Amino acid sequence: MHTIVCIKQIIDPEIPADQFKLDASTKRQVRGGLSLVISAYDQNALEVALQLREKVGGKVTALCLGESGAMGAIKTALGMAVDEGVLVSDPPLLESDPFGVVHILAKAIQKIGVPDLVLTGCVSGDTGDKVMGPLIAEELGLPCVTFVSKVEVKDGKALVRRIVEDGYELVEAAFPLVVSIISDDSNVPRYSKLKDIMVAAKKQVPTWKTADLGLDGERVGAGAARLQMRDVSIPERDSKCEILDGETPEERAERLALRLRELKVI
Repeated sequence: MHTIVCIKQIIDPEIPADQFKLDASTKRQVRGGLSLVISAYDQNALEVALQLREKVGGKVTALCLGESGAMGAIKTALGMAVDEGVLVSDPPLLESDPFGVVHILAKAIQKIGVPDLVLTGCVSGDTGDKVMGPLIAEELGLPCVTFVSKVEVKDGKALVRRIVEDGYELVEAAFPLVVSIISDDSNVPRYSKLKDIMVAAKKQVPTWKTADLGLDGERVGAGAARLQMRDVSIPERDSKCEILDGETPEERAERLALRLRELKVI
């Protein structure tokens, strides 16, 4: 059983809000000097893949498209005991829209060798896109199941638990297939062991460029984008401090309650 997990490196959502910056010309987040992590749902996907490997054997490969610094995401995945990693990094490719990204990832998957299972996070942690799983499946001509919390193998087929409103569905599908993973108590990402971190630090990871993948130049890069970000902005936040006087705590509490009613907070 070979599973490829597509992962994305993003700015840590837990950074202080005042550190988050946007480039006015590119409409993209400014990453310089900020903490970077694997997108949360992609971490869940890695955990699902590792749990499946523990049950049925095989190997797990982490695949990432990003800047050269995204090698850190691959190393983090290897530190979780993922078997192999591949980084696709070429500046022109990073300007691709989601359709271009899917073409790049699909070509990388084909170069690795189409596996039994391709996992993605159900939502991108920075843009909120929910399209990677279905679009990769379309590109590869494979079936796709979305919003899945758990994957098992039964009688040579995949049995997946798909989260729906007020419950879940059990869906059976033939391999190979693409599955997008949602966060669940059953797939909380494991902590890396020191031994695995040390092995990951020494492991050689290939970095592929445009020429390595046989990409269709009319489908990747800024010039091929079918979706364009017209504008993006950080919400303005206006904070004010108002001091309420009072001789006693009770008096101050009463004035606070009156003021909150005036503001229609309570």
